[in-house]
Amino acid sequence: MPLVRLTIAYDGADYHGWQRQEGLRTIQGEIERALRELTGEATVVEGAGRTDAGVHALAQVAAFTTTSSIAPERFAPALNARLPADIRARESRLAPEGFHPRFSARGKTYLYRVRTGSQPPLFDRRFVHHHRGALDLAAMRAGAAALVGAHDFRAFTPAQQPKEETVRTVRSIRLFEHPWGGEPATGRPVATAHLLVTGEGFLWNMVRIIAGTLLDVGRGRTPPGEVADILSSRDRRRAGPTLPARGLFLARVYY
Repeated sequence: MPLVRLTIAYDGADYHGWQRQEGLRTIQGEIERALRELTGEATVVEGAGRTDAGVHALAQVAAFTTTSSIAPERFAPALNARLPADIRARESRLAPEGFHPRFSARGKTYLYRVRTGSQPPLFDRRFVHHHRGALDLAAMRAGAAALVGAHDFRAFTPAQQPKEETVRTVRSIRLFEHPWGGEPATGRPVATAHLLVTGEGFLWNMVRIIAGTLLDVGRGRTPPGEVADILSSRDRRRAGPTLPARGLFLARVYY
């Protein structure tokens, strides 16, 4: 049977994550429903990553086998006619033999977005975490440098992390900012900070805790040099908060 590869974007705000769950609305569940309507087959769709409830994706990768005569490249537009407006199939194509979205992946990039300013954003509220004050991006970059490389990230995952192995390799952490001008009432600057974390694999909530720790650095609560100590401590209590899911995007999967 042909193996079809999908690239999918979604707004995860109204979903209980990627993974199919009985009685709950999920991304995987919606795609499998749309495929069932399209082909008449009960199809299992495998994804590259099981994003949590409320997390978004710019380019999630998934795959499924089918006996349908539909050309692989036609699945994307056909699915979009059946999917809700907050899930889009960006591309579909024939996958090579042996391809698996998760096991074939060599790395991923996650994006976390923080909007600064005295008032929470209105139109972008589902896609950013709001922080009232300005952020020191230079300090955040200095703190982030300690996290690049192969390390034990036990301090950057919940205490109930089910995996015993907590060593992961972070290839790069990039931080940049898009200014939005000043607020009309106060003149305070408004900006969106973008944190891009690329690695070979990630622990549960790892990126959101990295983002929370670097946010504490940017607001002056944690000195940049302390990030290395937090990492080596393996103590979740020393790292920053787990920031909300709404600011997190699965941005890219590498093969």
